[in-house]
This record gives sequence, C-alpha cells and structure tokens, in this order.
Amino acid sequence: MNRKLTTPEGTRDLLFEDCLLRRKAESTVRAVLEKRGYSEVITPTLEYYDVFHSESYQIPQEKMYKLTDLKGRLLALKPDLTIPIARLAATRLKQHTPPIRLYYDQTVFQAAPALSGRSDEVPQIGIELLGVNGLKADLEVLFTAVEALRSLKVPFRLEIGHIGFFNTLIEMLSVGKEEKEEIRSLIENKNYPALNDRLGKLENQNVAEALKKLPALFGGEEVLSRAETLFSDYGLKPVTDYLRKLYAALGDFGLKEQLSFDLGIVNRNDYYTGIVFQGYIEGVGAAVLFGGRYDTLLKEYGRDLPAVGFGIDVDAVAKGMGKEDLSVNRPEMLVFAKEGYEAKAFSLLETYGGEFSLSDDLEDAKKEAKQKQIPRLLIVGEEEVTVTL
Repeated sequence: MNRKLTTPEGTRDLLFEDCLLRRKAESTVRAVLEKRGYSEVITPTLEYYDVFHSESYQIPQEKMYKLTDLKGRLLALKPDLTIPIARLAATRLKQHTPPIRLYYDQTVFQAAPALSGRSDEVPQIGIELLGVNGLKADLEVLFTAVEALRSLKVPFRLEIGHIGFFNTLIEMLSVGKEEKEEIRSLIENKNYPALNDRLGKLENQNVAEALKKLPALFGGEEVLSRAETLFSDYGLKPVTDYLRKLYAALGDFGLKEQLSFDLGIVNRNDYYTGIVFQGYIEGVGAAVLFGGRYDTLLKEYGRDLPAVGFGIDVDAVAKGMGKEDLSVNRPEMLVFAKEGYEAKAFSLLETYGGEFSLSDDLEDAKKEAKQKQIPRLLIVGEEEVTVTL
C-alpha cells in the first residue's frame, strides 16, 4: 500500500458538498447555542495525557492517540471535549460565578476498533452548563439538545437513562475496574449472551440478576414502573421519581412522541453521575448526540462544581440532513482579462464579484464558464463587455 496516497485508518477526506453540509450543521447548531446564552471556548488539540487519566475516571489508554513533546512528556490528542473544559473551568475560569454556560466546536480523536466503521476523528459541537444542580439545569440542557436537533429539520428521538442504576448495582458486586468496564460495555452494546455469562460467575447473584435486566429496560413511561419493581430492594426509587418529573416536563414541551427511556445507557465515559441521554435522527443508525450529568469531574481539578452537558457528532447530523436544501454559492460572473488588462480585471472583481478566468484565450474562457455553469462572462480590455451564456 502506498501510504502517500491514502489517509490513516479512521480518517477521510471531505470534498465540496460534504464540507458545505458540515459547515451548515455547525452554523445551525451554533446559532441555537448562542441564542441560549452559551459562550464559545477553545481548548488545545494537544493536552497532557494526565488530563484524561485519574484514579476516579480514565479513558482507556488504547483509545488515545499519544505522542511526546520535546521534553519527553506524554501528550494526547484529546479523546474527549468535556474533560478539558473541566480543567479550564477550574483554572482560567476560576473567578467566574456560576452558572457558567460554555460551548465548544472542536474535534475529538479516539481510536475506534478495526472494521467498526466509526471515524477516529470526529468534529463535535456541544455545551457544558457548570455550577448548577437539579431539575431546572437538567431540563435546560435537555431542552437545548432538543432545540439543536429540531433546528436541523430532520425527525429525531431522544432516549433518557440514569447512571444511578448501573453505579448502585455495580458497587454491590466485587469487581475490579477492568471487570466493571467489561460489564459496562456488554450492557451498552446489549450483548445479552455475553452479559449473562459474565454476571453468572459472580458471587452476589441477586444483584447480578438485577444488573442483567438493565439493557432490556427501554421503552415508554412503563419502563419506570418495571424498574421500581425490579430494583425495589436497592434504594433506587428516588431515581425513578426524578425521571418521572423529567418526563412530565418534557411532555409539556411537546416531546412525548420523540421521548423514550433506556436504562441500559451506561456510556463509555465513567465520569457521569446522574441523567444520561442520547439523541437519534432519521437516516443515521447510531446516536448523534450524547450527554449527561457529571457532578464530581471538576473536583478532580480543584473546583467542586456540579455540571451537565451534551455533545453532537457534526458529521453524523450532516449526513442525516441530506443535500436537498443545500445552497451552493456559485459565482454569477467569470471575468476574462485581455493581455495587459489583468490589474483592471481584478479591480472590477472587487466591484462586481465573481471568479477570475485563468484562460489566455477568449473561447477557452467561454468554455470554462459553461463548464462551471457561470451564466455571465465579463471581457475586460480597453472597454468592458458582458456576455450572457
């Protein structure tokens, strides 16, 4: 394979309409976020590896692109956008009074499994609401997520869960970090046979049996009643009560048809502490929006603030938007300069706009205009002549 002619695995070139779709998706969502009072921040593409690796949470090192700086210190292309904002909030924004509303529009780099079809380089746009806990804050973020999806003018649906179910049950089992992440992955992927096999080997089978039920608990409001019955011995009724409040408020917002519950959302990032949610749009098989509450993450950086947010996969939503309403900005005029009149032609370009013809022959310039579907040709010499093609 000639590596000079290919892109690395998990990356791709974007051409023309794909670029326009990406920019349209970005500008559409950015307008929603700014209207809701969120201010943009940009964190470095390169971060120290330690930013993503701590005792209480960590992104698996095999998923990170790593390199060293000139002093031999380990760096990473950021595999997550929420964690650097937590660092930023605890340092540069330390004097800001909550609530702090931030948004980002950057790229995340995370190595995907071979042949998974997922990109390793994903442009994301999202928000973080820092410094406020409770129902109103969760609802603001959920409403903003809905408004962002609605702005794309494609059918969507939202699935909501709560990490409290998984965290409560897994803490009752004697498993290490690696085993915990293995179980998390099996639940997230709804791999029932492997999950049953893995949990069947544990000592506390009552809790293990309860945990096995999580990936099957998805659907309408009836899921919460089933959860109350299944988990009645584990003190999880406050969680189901809270989800009912969310459901009622979201229903008042006109979302009952687009809303469902999935208590098997346990997310790959283990810093979540409360609600977790995913958004889907028509035409895209995987989730395009991920979010949740993470009340302990900022404490890792020295500032104890609750937080909640979400991120949107820009290329995924661009794919779902389609190209029907895509407006391509084509020049209305091609400007052809006769020999010696190039400077004059450029001056006229500033006045009239259009594209400068690099052809030396007038007939070639006419062919160029037709090929590019440019309707008018301005011929610049001692006088200017406009030709409609």
